[in-house]
Amino acid sequence: MTGATTTAVPQRPWYLRPWVTVPVPALLATLDALLANDLSSGTQMATSLLAAAALLLRKRWPLLVLLATLPGMELSQIWLAPMFAVYSVAVRHRNRWAIGFGGLLVALTQFIPWPVTDFALGWDRTTALAALYALLAAAAPIALGMLVTTRRELAVRLDELTRGQERERRLLAQSVLSTERARLAREMHDVVSHQVSLISIQAGALQVRANDPEASKETARTIRGLAVKTLEELRQMVGVLRAASGDAQQLTPQPTLADLPRLVAESGLACDLDGHDVEVDVPEPVERAAYRTVQEALTNVRKHAPGSTVTVRLNRASGALQVTVSNTAGSPDATPLLLPSGGHGLIGLHERAQQLGGTLTTTPHPDGGFTVDASFPLSTASAEPSGTSA
Repeated sequence: MTGATTTAVPQRPWYLRPWVTVPVPALLATLDALLANDLSSGTQMATSLLAAAALLLRKRWPLLVLLATLPGMELSQIWLAPMFAVYSVAVRHRNRWAIGFGGLLVALTQFIPWPVTDFALGWDRTTALAALYALLAAAAPIALGMLVTTRRELAVRLDELTRGQERERRLLAQSVLSTERARLAREMHDVVSHQVSLISIQAGALQVRANDPEASKETARTIRGLAVKTLEELRQMVGVLRAASGDAQQLTPQPTLADLPRLVAESGLACDLDGHDVEVDVPEPVERAAYRTVQEALTNVRKHAPGSTVTVRLNRASGALQVTVSNTAGSPDATPLLLPSGGHGLIGLHERAQQLGGTLTTTPHPDGGFTVDASFPLSTASAEPSGTSA
């Protein structure tokens, strides 16, 4: 899995960069002042040019700039500077009251002429048109500013949503990878641990029988067979790892409950097996889980309690397959197998049981014995995910 990629921040178009958006409105307002006013009128030119110059600061202090443009709108015929200013208020402020107050000021300034004493409110066509123009002068830039603000917010939300989805995909990929690693670790442990413990037992027997050539040959033949079997199972696992889409059918043949008598016979333990014929109508994932449970339990007995007596019981009850493996305390004369153990075997058994909706409990006995008790629901036809059933 590759690391997290850095999302490139798209650059703004040239016409939205500060070196364009700051001076251009001021230049347009200056042109508006030169075209709309009497060049010989000092008052009109001063107020209108002041309004145009104030636009250079509209992004920092939009409300103050708006107030600075109103005298020019009232005393002369300019439109652009106040409209740019109220647009900036709509873009920069989230307070709707401030936006509405700025629009009201622009509308009143446009509607009421100078001097105010000449203003006469009449209910005629001229007054209606003046009111309409005033409302348009205020409402149009406000609407455009709020539209731009909404668009920016939507862009931010879309970016956040995209980043969130990317994080979810990465977390899902990490979860799948973690699950796959746990599965492979569990399968590797199940395949190798049991076989290696058998090889260790046979190697110990070979050491004891070194003076008996025939017994040594038989033991060496057994060790060779176990080693070949271990390598074959490992080769199957490597084949699944190399496949583009590994599935459960590639790890064949899969162990079932019918293989339990052979497993018990090859364990080298004094083991009593009862109920292995319950495999009728038992789902394949349950059979494999039950087999691996018995296999791991026998491996642990060989490691930690050699010379003990083992009892394996399988029973169908209450719609579930019950698997119980109990052993007595090990013989004091027997030498435990000095094999490394990380405690992952029982963890793997718990994971198998949980995948099938079952349970697994382990109980140490005061006399030194140990019991592994697992329960697998039979209603699970194929509870294991594809590729996890080796």
